[in-house]
Amino acid sequence: MTAGVPRPLAPDHPRAIEVADRTWWVGCVTPDGLDHRHAYLVEQGDQSVLINPGPRACFPAVREKIEQIVPLAQVRWFLCPHQDPDTASAMICIDAANTRADAAIIADTEASECLRHYGLAMPVHLPAARDWRLLLQDRALSLIALPYAPRAGALCAFDKQTGVLFSGDLFSSLDSSELLFAREAVHLGGLVPYHQRAMPSGIALDNALRGVEYLPIRLIATKRGPLIPQSLVGDAIARLRNLKCGIHLLGDREPDVQRAWDLADIMHRITDTMLLQRDFGDIARQLLTLIQPILPAAHIDYYALLDDGSILTLHPEHNFAGVVDGQTPYMCDFIGKSRREWLDIHATDRRFRAHLLHSERFCVQPNTANGAADGGSVVTLPLWARGSDRIEALAVIRLPPAVRITDLAAQLIERIAEPLHVALEREVSYRRLDIARDRAYRRSIRDPLTGLFTRFYMEDVLGRQCALHERDAAATLSICLLDIDYFKRVNDTHGHLAGDRVLTTLAALLEENCRDTDIPVRYGGEEILVGAVGQDIAGAAQLAERLLALIAAAAVPIEDGGEPTLSVTVSIGVAEHRQGETLESVIRRADECLYRAKDLGRNRVELEPLTLPSKSPTGSWAQRNEIG
Repeated sequence: MTAGVPRPLAPDHPRAIEVADRTWWVGCVTPDGLDHRHAYLVEQGDQSVLINPGPRACFPAVREKIEQIVPLAQVRWFLCPHQDPDTASAMICIDAANTRADAAIIADTEASECLRHYGLAMPVHLPAARDWRLLLQDRALSLIALPYAPRAGALCAFDKQTGVLFSGDLFSSLDSSELLFAREAVHLGGLVPYHQRAMPSGIALDNALRGVEYLPIRLIATKRGPLIPQSLVGDAIARLRNLKCGIHLLGDREPDVQRAWDLADIMHRITDTMLLQRDFGDIARQLLTLIQPILPAAHIDYYALLDDGSILTLHPEHNFAGVVDGQTPYMCDFIGKSRREWLDIHATDRRFRAHLLHSERFCVQPNTANGAADGGSVVTLPLWARGSDRIEALAVIRLPPAVRITDLAAQLIERIAEPLHVALEREVSYRRLDIARDRAYRRSIRDPLTGLFTRFYMEDVLGRQCALHERDAAATLSICLLDIDYFKRVNDTHGHLAGDRVLTTLAALLEENCRDTDIPVRYGGEEILVGAVGQDIAGAAQLAERLLALIAAAAVPIEDGGEPTLSVTVSIGVAEHRQGETLESVIRRADECLYRAKDLGRNRVELEPLTLPSKSPTGSWAQRNEIG
């Protein structure tokens, strides 16, 4: 019989099969006929080794095959990759039949602690105590730790002489065919589902692969499923690389392994999306697409609590741009509430009588927004603050008619709470930074007393407007420079607080009566500048006259109660920007007009003459209009 040649294996195969030099398959099919259990005998005279003793029920068939090669009494070493009954419970029968004093079990610390509960007389030798090697007559078996693959103390063994890796659960398969050897890649189809279910995590599996992939493997002798010849070893490793495992962590109530894997796959894809995407809108759209095979939601709205107590709304209709303190559904009453309040409100508040709680983690209510008999339903999923029982955000999932919450869909809703919370928390952090930046920017461009723009902002914006006017003669700009008449008297007579009230009142009038394109600036002290963007001198003069009248008619409260009040007037100088001149130059000309208005009696508008050099009559714009 040629070792390692692929061949079929009948369920009741009665003979041991040599799979490599002096290495025998001595396994069997479980009594229920559903599964192969592979045990291996390394034939070494009275130092022979049995690897994967197997389940207790299979031991009679395993013993029969062992004794076709050597008497059971010649087996000194029993290698248990881990302690589970399907791998090691045959040791109860072996221990009872053992007649030699030096027979021993090889198992790691974790497994040895569990094996003692079988009540065995045979001692357990730890791999570390034997320097991770088992020295035999003509070879040495290397012992390799595979922590958490799938048990904490999992082991495998490698025979360098034959190139056989006795891999335990690693590389095992769910394949129930009658092949002892995989013949082609299609026979490895059971690898992935087995490891997805059996291995606790992708990290543990990748670590196990790193522990063996460097070995010169010519055959992988698995615990179950087909043995893997050298030609398919690379394919097997590639299939398991970066595999998403631990599906029972994600499908804890789902007995169907495939459906549990579907849930696990969705969650892993959501995690990948979170890692790869920064924009919340991209995350939200991708998440909706991912969950729809299990939960065919129409759309999901998000509501999150900001630091100042306002609510941030992220809605697909607004492209998730974010609206602060817009119209929110009554479910947002939950935000800021504790877990206990979440439950109490459902029990006592009449608005929530139609809400059905699922495991106290989310609720479902009919969607009656359009008054339809079946308008679908709405799922409200609270997102809890980290380390707290306070609700700081909500996801509101809107389901179309006829969609019902299955058990699998309920698990998905519960599972997406954590990634949703992370995504929203990250978005709120970004918004918080945006708000802080906006406030800092506003502080840099807004005068803290009046709220008017600062000279810094003026020089930037109006400087660019001057540059635009250089290229386009139609992009006109005029400057109105205002100064409060006798402002020193206000401060001396009524105090500086009254002076501040005058400034803030005038600033409010300007904000209300200037166009959105105009730039009102606190230029310095009691001087206010208005950059009339797109206005020639005639348009700016009309604006100046209107402001002059409004200010003169305004009553400025001196104290908080509104009484008494005082009236003030302003003098205004107006100049139009000329192509080729700087912003500083046009402001200087407006300033000259302002001082001319002061000299001519105050409470008036003075313009720079339209014709240069300027020797036109003085007076208000209206007066000069009558002259010219």
